[in-house]
Amino acid sequence: MIICFLINKTRGQTAQAEILSLDTILTRIEQQNIKLRAYDLRSKGFSYRAKASTGWMAPMVGAGTFMTPYPGQQIMEDSDKGSIMFNIEQEIPNPSKQKANSRYIASQGASETAKRAVNLNDLRAQAKSLYYTWLIAEKRIQLLNDNEKIIQSMKQLEAIRYEYNQSQLGNVFKTDAQLEENRNMLRMQEAEIARSRAWLNSLMNVPGDIKFKIDTNSTPTFEPVALLDTLLLATRRQDIQKMNADMQTMRYGIDAMKQERKPDFKIRFDHMSPLGKMMPNAYSVMGMISIPIAPWSSKMYKNETKAMQFELNAMQAERKSMLLESQGMLYGMQAEIKTMKERIDRIAKKIIPALERSMEANFQSYRENKQDLPVVLADWEALNMMKNTLLDEQLKLYLMIANYEKELFN
Repeated sequence: MIICFLINKTRGQTAQAEILSLDTILTRIEQQNIKLRAYDLRSKGFSYRAKASTGWMAPMVGAGTFMTPYPGQQIMEDSDKGSIMFNIEQEIPNPSKQKANSRYIASQGASETAKRAVNLNDLRAQAKSLYYTWLIAEKRIQLLNDNEKIIQSMKQLEAIRYEYNQSQLGNVFKTDAQLEENRNMLRMQEAEIARSRAWLNSLMNVPGDIKFKIDTNSTPTFEPVALLDTLLLATRRQDIQKMNADMQTMRYGIDAMKQERKPDFKIRFDHMSPLGKMMPNAYSVMGMISIPIAPWSSKMYKNETKAMQFELNAMQAERKSMLLESQGMLYGMQAEIKTMKERIDRIAKKIIPALERSMEANFQSYRENKQDLPVVLADWEALNMMKNTLLDEQLKLYLMIANYEKELFN
């Protein structure tokens, strides 16, 4: 029996859920999230593709006949028999074109890295929202447990009073109904915690049923940025960094397109072995160069360069618009958060203490049999409703802070 007890105790300690802080969860998401790994893999793919773009085409080798007469033709001289020809051909790309194209492809890897930062910021904001929702659910559970104790006290007092004909049986049933409603609310909060836990597990790339707890003592802090100028936002916001990377890619693309005006090269070597004995072996060496400045060829890269330049100008205008919109949005969010904090302070420091004093006074009178249950229940419901309102407002504040941080670093 002692051995079994020790084994069960050890298992209980092993199965104890880990307590994760918000920073720990955010770190695990950054390191383990599969979606973020995809961006890293794409970025590496572009780096190898950039290296591949500097390679040459494989040489072409051929063999055949050269100036051989058709069967049945009259051959007048030994030279009319033709030759067996072997050739090799190699394209030589323009180095300037290859370098420009390699820079263009490699820059797309930087764009993928910037996309990863944008998605990481979105995942962080999502994790914060789930964490804060869980945190408020834990506070609601604590409030509901306190409520159950109060209702149980009312029920016991009503049961005693009913035995002495000092109360009605309906009051006992009212307390039973309040207990069941309180327990239903408790189940809802437990379901909310289970949902948040499963979702956070998926963001951390672990099975959804892994059990862990959160640090219920942690609360988000709000530190507004005093001066939200566009230069600061340009260095902080990840979507602006992505826009910068896309614009740099576009510049490299324009440069690569301009290089199309430069020629490419080709060299060809032919060897002829004559079929006639009187003819010597012969060879031919030919060098070729493309002429991209021809009018029917140049209009392609010239017009494409202009189109890409217009697109780059549009991206620059969009970037400026994004910065101005973000600036206005963040100032508005700062004011909204400040107002919400003031509202929460008034509820916590003025309204709830006044309702608690009223509740305590009436409950004391109720204990002394000087007050009826409906009056006490009304005071309790008003106090409970205001405490739930406080938790609602706190959740709104926490989510507003998470959204503010997302917009500041998005």
